[in-house]
Amino acid sequence: MSRLCLLYVVVMMVGCSGTCSYPIGVTGGRLSACPASPNCVSSKSPDRKHAVEPLRYKGTAEQAKKLLIEALLGMKRVRIVTAEEWYLHAEFTSALFRFVDDVEFLLDDGAKTIHVRSASRVGYSDLGVNRRRVEAIRSRFDTLGPPFP
Repeated sequence: MSRLCLLYVVVMMVGCSGTCSYPIGVTGGRLSACPASPNCVSSKSPDRKHAVEPLRYKGTAEQAKKLLIEALLGMKRVRIVTAEEWYLHAEFTSALFRFVDDVEFLLDDGAKTIHVRSASRVGYSDLGVNRRRVEAIRSRFDTLGPPFP
């Protein structure tokens, strides 16, 4: 039995940093929708199971993006993959099994809003990790800002 458990752990550790099974980036001016599985949250989701509030800011989108990057870099096991004018993509890696989750942000300067999507690459349930992560990012973002008049 212990060999079976060890094999399972090894397989999970090798396969957990896999590639995304969903599109990353902006398509048609929007972030991708969440799948039916509960391991994703999005500020654009129409259903409560996946819905989170977007981040809100004052000032310019450039100032908000700098503040968002500062908030992200203060967190553990994060890597910013893409930082464009209106879009940001970061990867978070779990400590134990090295699972990689993708967190995306889309700035809407007209609404002073940053839409967010956080999704696990593998598995079905994330036990609420993505939702807690978005709320931790929100807390850091709100605590750090606004750095502008």
